[in-house]
Amino acid sequence: MIIWVNEQIDPSGILYSCIACCDETQAQDCHESFEQNLTPEQKQQGWVATLRTVSSWDEVPVNALKLN
Repeated sequence: MIIWVNEQIDPSGILYSCIACCDETQAQDCHESFEQNLTPEQKQQGWVATLRTVSSWDEVPVNALKLN
């Protein structure tokens, strides 16, 4: 099983928001939204939006919104 994990991470490395799902299209849409919601100032400060895959729900951050 592939699980797609979208994360917004602040400059200090703290996970700000996280959404995980099994649908690649939904994950790509979410990632684009995360990217667009970061202001130029946030990006300059070091905020990042990441999209990664994991193979188990155990690897998804605990505070993630999990979509089936």
